[in-house]
Amino acid sequence: MNVPEEVKEILYPDESVKYCIKRKLINELKPKYLIVTDRRIIYLDQKILKRYEILDIPYEKLEKVYFKIGGIGAKFVVRDENGKSIELTWMDKKEVKEAIEAIKEAINAIAVEPVSIKKKKGLIGEEWYLFKPKELIVRNLPMTQVIERQVIKRNDKTDPLEKLKKLKELYEEGIITKEEFEEKKKKLLEQL
Repeated sequence: MNVPEEVKEILYPDESVKYCIKRKLINELKPKYLIVTDRRIIYLDQKILKRYEILDIPYEKLEKVYFKIGGIGAKFVVRDENGKSIELTWMDKKEVKEAIEAIKEAINAIAVEPVSIKKKKGLIGEEWYLFKPKELIVRNLPMTQVIERQVIKRNDKTDPLEKLKKLKELYEEGIITKEEFEEKKKKLLEQL
């Protein structure tokens, strides 16, 4: 997959690209890209003189994805809940279908409820609407592990006694279990 350098620069360290469409019409000097990652949809509009514009919509903010296939090309629109939208026209029909499938799979990988799809088939073309669930609940690490990792990362350069104090606070606040507290405490005591 040929991902442009401008997009590689803004990817998160653990973000992976699922699909990338490059679209360049005859009358355009530079191409436009639609990139689907496991976290968001990114639009790159390259311009002359090394200028460019990047717009992204995280899946948490996504409202709907729409595409219409006509007799010649396809129109693809992604809209967030604030009305911001990404729109590409005259796209290859096959690529648009693959992109919407990649978006559907990426959202379903993190959503508890699956996305819903509405299709309309006409004589010449068809329309697809992809709606994400009203509330996107992300599947992630249990919150205790997230908080524990953040606290330990922040305190990595502190001495073991400081880490023990922070660990005890986490236990007393009910953020970590007794077993987790004892395990971490034992490791910290070994460092003394």
